[in-house]
Amino acid sequence: MPKFSIIIPVYNVEKYIKRCLDSVFNQPFKDFEVIVVNDGTKDSSMDIVKDYDVKVINQKNQGLSVARNTGVKKAKGEYIIFLDSDDYIEKDLLKNINKSLNNNPDLVRFQIQEVFEDSDTVNVYNEEGFSGYNGVDAFEKICSYHYVENAWAYAIRKDYYNQNKFQFAPGTIHEDFGLIPLIIIKADIVNSISYIGYNYVQRSGSIMSQKDYEKTKKKVNDFYNHYLYLTKEIDKTNLDSKMFKSFISNSLILKICELKGKDYKNFKNRLKEDKVFDNLLTNTITRKIKKSLFTISPKLVEKIK
Repeated sequence: MPKFSIIIPVYNVEKYIKRCLDSVFNQPFKDFEVIVVNDGTKDSSMDIVKDYDVKVINQKNQGLSVARNTGVKKAKGEYIIFLDSDDYIEKDLLKNINKSLNNNPDLVRFQIQEVFEDSDTVNVYNEEGFSGYNGVDAFEKICSYHYVENAWAYAIRKDYYNQNKFQFAPGTIHEDFGLIPLIIIKADIVNSISYIGYNYVQRSGSIMSQKDYEKTKKKVNDFYNHYLYLTKEIDKTNLDSKMFKSFISNSLILKICELKGKDYKNFKNRLKEDKVFDNLLTNTITRKIKKSLFTISPKLVEKIK
């Protein structure tokens, strides 16, 4: 059994996939397998992939969620790492994660830097690490990080993942938001290492940067459905969920600000009907003020945040 299964969905990334795979195979720590899920790519990405010692799974195009779910089913490693094919990892990431596994964590968080495709700009996020936190305490800590719910920021113990029957919601956008918060808070042991090991490439034309308004409406609707799923699932547990619900509610409220006109007003009314604002924490003066402003106008808070 390899220590890590690195799952890489591939769809039209011929410009990036070599750098991504090189960053994995140049790791000094070699106890890993790479699973490439060919999600019906239409370019020459797979011609590049064939030069590497990877396990290839071919499927028709079904999106990132299904590709990741397919990869998990074939994974043999002790820990799962999701790596997006246009991103890449730093050379000692696997070594540093492996050093943090002595307490058999369900989850290991590592840190991120943004790399901009069209410039030399790099935004580094130096987050403070921790070790041995339970899921509730870990969630509260990670909420202060710049990136929270991104699947590629974690190594997840496969047995923990499978025992909880975790999976990404097929056919949706913002699938990470619909799953990773739950993976964090339900964990028994979570570690966070300070090593900045993931390069998140900011490129034009990616799914998260498209400006088409119909896609924006789908993003918001999917986000809302993820929120409903998360609230339903956390209510099945006995965990302290106040911070969890505040975080996902805050995220949803900000998300609807991407909408315009009647769409925005309709979703704002829906937030009130579903009592989303009620979940916001008010245990500090700042949070009390923010909740009041949110209730009046989410877009006002979005502009000043």
